[in-house]
Amino acid sequence: MTDTTTKIRPPRNQWWDVWDQFKTHRGALVGLTIFVAILGLILIGPLVWHMDPTYVDFRARNKGFSLAHPLGTDQLGRDLLARMMAGGKVSISVGLTAMSLSIFLGAAIGVLAGYFKRLDGHLMRLTDLFLALPLLPLLLLMVTLFRDPLSKGFGPEGGIFLLIVTAIGATSWMQTARIVRGEVLALKEREFVLAARSIGTPAHRLVLRHILPNVMSPIMVSATLGIASAIITESALSFLGLGFPPDFPTWGRLLFDAVDQIQLYPMRVILPGIAISLTVLSVNYIGDGLRDALDPRIRGR
Repeated sequence: MTDTTTKIRPPRNQWWDVWDQFKTHRGALVGLTIFVAILGLILIGPLVWHMDPTYVDFRARNKGFSLAHPLGTDQLGRDLLARMMAGGKVSISVGLTAMSLSIFLGAAIGVLAGYFKRLDGHLMRLTDLFLALPLLPLLLLMVTLFRDPLSKGFGPEGGIFLLIVTAIGATSWMQTARIVRGEVLALKEREFVLAARSIGTPAHRLVLRHILPNVMSPIMVSATLGIASAIITESALSFLGLGFPPDFPTWGRLLFDAVDQIQLYPMRVILPGIAISLTVLSVNYIGDGLRDALDPRIRGR
């Protein structure tokens, strides 16, 4: 007598479905590979290449590619490979931290505006106000006003890092807020939300356990695109000379230091420019792949 009992397989985690769909996006896979390679270079590279990025050697000024200095040296004899790795760590750290602040503000304002009708008008007018402000002049004004006080309180590097992260995060949350608000407006009329509300579920628990988990998809996509935007903004501020101090390298600062000698040493501009472009493009492709993978209408195909 044969056993006809069939084994019931446990339900598959939806993140495996997301990964399967993500793998079908070739651009996203290439972007993920490049971004992981850049992260590995800036995190593991300094453990292998022990050159101090701030060490000045006037005897090695303006050297080209060599075994001692694979990417050459700058006008002060500082090793460009070490400065590229240190600059990448700072630039990506600024991008990740500013993105976290932007996503937190955007998600919070979007959820509050979408779920609580009495707050919707006020919060959306605030969002429209921030969208109407010119971003770059506002950032320049914030840096000019608060640079010296924060540098005195937290040190030159810590103060500028805090200022740039706060300035970028506080001026880039508006798109996330609008996207999240639209998702929440649709979700709060769904059956499971109405059922939870009918049994007396408190508003804060309903938002945290039913609304917020269902808007994570657009938040994650917005987060990846926010990293690229923050890196570009930080590089622009550093290129204008309003970013980190000269002895604290970032990719934008490397561009600023090399622009005066672009005709004599073009590689000093090309290398950080390539690093910024590859990072931004790879993150944008990752965002495109996540957007497709997290869309259930596409995932089911």
